[in-house]
Amino acid sequence: MTAESLAEGLYARVQAELDSRPHTPLSTYRVQLHQGFTFEDARQVVPYLARLGVSDLYASPYLKATPGSTHGYDCVDHQQLNPEVGTPEAHAALCAALRARGMGQVLDVVPNHMGIERDNRLWFDVLENGPSSVYAKFFDIDWAPVKEELRDRVLLPILGDQYGIVLERGELKLSFREGAFFLHYYEHLLPVAPRQYARILRHGLERLESRLGGEHPGMQEFLSILTAIDYLPSRTEVERPKVVERHREKEVIKRRLAAVTAEFPEMLAYIEDNVRVFNGEPGNPRSYDLLDSVLTACSYRLAHWRVAGEEINYRRFFDINGLAALREEDPDVFQEAHALIFRWLREGLVTGLRIDHPDGLFDPTAYFLDLQEAYFVERAHALFLQTHAEDDTRWPAVESSLRERWRAEVTQQPDSPLRKALYVVVEKIQGGRERMPESWAVHGTTGYRYANAVSGLFVQPDAEKALTETYERFVGGQADFAELVYQKKLLIMRVSMASEINVLAHELNRISEMNRRTRDFTLNSLRRALVEFIALFPVYRTYVDGWRPELDGRDVQYIEWTIQRAKVRNATTNASIFDFLRDVLLRRYPEHTDARERADMLRFAMKLQQVTGPVMAKGLEDTVFYIYNRLVSLNEVGGEPERFGVHANTFHLRNQERAERWPASQLTSSTHDTKRSEDVRARINVLTELPEEWRKRVRKWARQTEKAVSQLPSGPAPTANDMYLFFQTVVGAWPMGDAHSAEALADFQRRVREYMGKAIKEAKVRTSWTNPDSAYDDAVARYVDACFDPKVTGTFLADARDFKRSIERAGQHNALGQLLLKLASPGVVDTYQGCELWDLSLVDPDNRRPVDFALRARLLEALDAEAERDRAALSGRLAANLEDGQVKLYVLTEALRLRQRQAALFREGGYRALELTGARAKAAVGFAREHGDAVVVACAPRYTLSALQAPEGLAGAYGSTFLDLPEAYAGMMFREVFTGRQVRPERGPGGAVLPLGPLLAAFPVILLERSAG
Repeated sequence: MTAESLAEGLYARVQAELDSRPHTPLSTYRVQLHQGFTFEDARQVVPYLARLGVSDLYASPYLKATPGSTHGYDCVDHQQLNPEVGTPEAHAALCAALRARGMGQVLDVVPNHMGIERDNRLWFDVLENGPSSVYAKFFDIDWAPVKEELRDRVLLPILGDQYGIVLERGELKLSFREGAFFLHYYEHLLPVAPRQYARILRHGLERLESRLGGEHPGMQEFLSILTAIDYLPSRTEVERPKVVERHREKEVIKRRLAAVTAEFPEMLAYIEDNVRVFNGEPGNPRSYDLLDSVLTACSYRLAHWRVAGEEINYRRFFDINGLAALREEDPDVFQEAHALIFRWLREGLVTGLRIDHPDGLFDPTAYFLDLQEAYFVERAHALFLQTHAEDDTRWPAVESSLRERWRAEVTQQPDSPLRKALYVVVEKIQGGRERMPESWAVHGTTGYRYANAVSGLFVQPDAEKALTETYERFVGGQADFAELVYQKKLLIMRVSMASEINVLAHELNRISEMNRRTRDFTLNSLRRALVEFIALFPVYRTYVDGWRPELDGRDVQYIEWTIQRAKVRNATTNASIFDFLRDVLLRRYPEHTDARERADMLRFAMKLQQVTGPVMAKGLEDTVFYIYNRLVSLNEVGGEPERFGVHANTFHLRNQERAERWPASQLTSSTHDTKRSEDVRARINVLTELPEEWRKRVRKWARQTEKAVSQLPSGPAPTANDMYLFFQTVVGAWPMGDAHSAEALADFQRRVREYMGKAIKEAKVRTSWTNPDSAYDDAVARYVDACFDPKVTGTFLADARDFKRSIERAGQHNALGQLLLKLASPGVVDTYQGCELWDLSLVDPDNRRPVDFALRARLLEALDAEAERDRAALSGRLAANLEDGQVKLYVLTEALRLRQRQAALFREGGYRALELTGARAKAAVGFAREHGDAVVVACAPRYTLSALQAPEGLAGAYGSTFLDLPEAYAGMMFREVFTGRQVRPERGPGGAVLPLGPLLAAFPVILLERSAG
């Protein structure tokens, strides 16, 4: 059979296979894998997750990472599992356990960057060989940077002091082992350039020759090795044959050196003596000249860590020097980074992917298409291997034909199922009105926008004016959020990412020189325009590329709007500079530009896109969100703290859009990256229901803790703003209930102290990670400890606890309400590890504490047994006692099981917003999901504090409030999922209604499933 015929048959078979199975999850459960929670630990919780109702395990990255990594986002080898997480056998056992229960696995994948601080063979080879490394193209390195001294070298900002000082203190140590020379700097191990071996080996060579004689076999081999080193291609060679030759011959040289030193001890002794000489003598600066000369000729330049922000010449993940960016746009890099992952996909061990930080990629749109194409080819290859030998020579031709067919179909039919055959969600943060690009071959995002929307529903908008006044009076000034974001983005570009801006400015200057109409723009004026554009840019990035004929209309709007704003803010700057920048970014090239010039302009635009996202993330999420403390429950990844809550109509519109366009997008409320857990935010939102009481409390607490404030030369510590953050943190994260042991309270104190220590550094106001002010850091830590000591701050702690207790139940109702809405909304429900019970975690590392899965499994088993005996009694018991969190576990598992029973409804069903009427119509949110004859209705009360405090209680307060239903629902019978009882809609003035009072008397939230009764 010809390759073309084979391809035709395989194409049809893969299509049929993909069409026959549901390839999107119903729900996911995120676990953080590391040496403290391994594959075996995950395997043991699979039965619990299956019982909970989870359809797919959602795993953090587990390719080999930097030793000791707690998160896995610092992969050092794409070809291996992380040995700290487990063996291939343990991984296979986990996958088998999932498959045995019909569960899938969504794997977190990190295509943007790698960890480079330890054990990365690719990076090590680049440091050894520079541009001549076989892996030089893998990393996004500028080999011809602005700083001439860095040409063909990589800046390594790893030193704790200036290079010369570190060198002359003897902290840089040369060593020799197994035929190779290395440089040691504390935990860092670096290669020595192979050609520099000759410098070390020739030092004092005449001594060795006189001792052994020229005819000594070891001496002859030694001299031959030196000759081989001399003929080694230079580290700046980039022609493929020379690169291959260098890669081969340097290893031959090492093997020969290892052999000769093993056979002749005197050779080893000679080299070791030279190593001691090159390592210098403390107190004698000139003795370090030899080592300095070796390092000067290496493919890296060692530097003080503070140099990174201005001179680093490799793209990083944000501003983290230990994470170097990859060039996934190169097919070889893509293959290297995904080979093992695609093997797991081919074998069915992994069934979906979560893509980390896609905004860092050069061309995300193309990357996602590459993923889907490769997945299709892998599925075809698996079928091919069922009937053909692995070495069948026809496969390359078959593969080529399959790729041509696939590309033709997805190009001609944008809605082809093949375009999204592999389940892919992306960590895309959407700012403002930003929307997911329709061109992406993905199923949606990881759900940050949803987390903010559902939490914002429980923010009482009427409190905005009062809480804003309270905050501004407390901190002593008005807060302009937009201006704060602008200023902090400028700060990031000035301090953390100045190098990236310098590179872009010089490139833009070079482009301006191509045209006589723009060549007079100065470098400084272009740099200022560039900085202004990035600081004002309203979203994370655009997605301009060179292969699609038309630009996305929204990208055009973002760029045009930003340019206009920049002109207004910079009235003294030549407006034509901004026009020039706009035209380059929008592919509006001058006439008569040739292909090379257009390619340079396009590359600039695409490189700029890789910078706007990190600047936004660092300026907004990692700076402003720790400064703008008006209501910190709004300060969440993907959030908009300047907007006070979310209107119900907005929530419904977004749900409707998701149901129609992105029905398999993830829905989350807590993640490993959230600033505060869902339950902390739910409690802090209650502050919007008693703004006047909050105003009185914070003023009182400031007086009570005044004596714990330190007076430093730089001002009071903590500042009023940091104090305001502290008060919200204590109230929001205080453990549930009244009774807490001394040990538990001490642990809470430690967590708050560590959180505040991180928060004040992220804010970058009085201290920071790069310029820590130890006096301020220590003063804030003392303040936190004093606040937990009644001997110092009197009744503050008791008063804060009493206030927490007064809002706690309303916070619990908020948490249950947002959980219910998440579980019923269109999308794939995600649960972050441990959040099935109350979880009052703060930002990482606090939200990555160990989870007691055994406790959760026991509680779930007990709940199931009790529900089987008397579901109504169980729901009543849980509603009466919210503190232990079992009610949250019950809501989660019952709704996840409903999703499994009504899989088609939750995967494909429509969405209908439901209106409410009556006294508390604004104090609840409801909607229905429909598919065929199946109907599910969900309704959650909100702003419940006053209702809970009323004499008639929650049910009584909602006694005259009704959920309006479509007329078609009038004759239906529904089953209350949590209580098990049957409910039939009543007749109201406008049609069918459900009175909320009786339903809320039985359980805090409402979830109805159409029944046959």
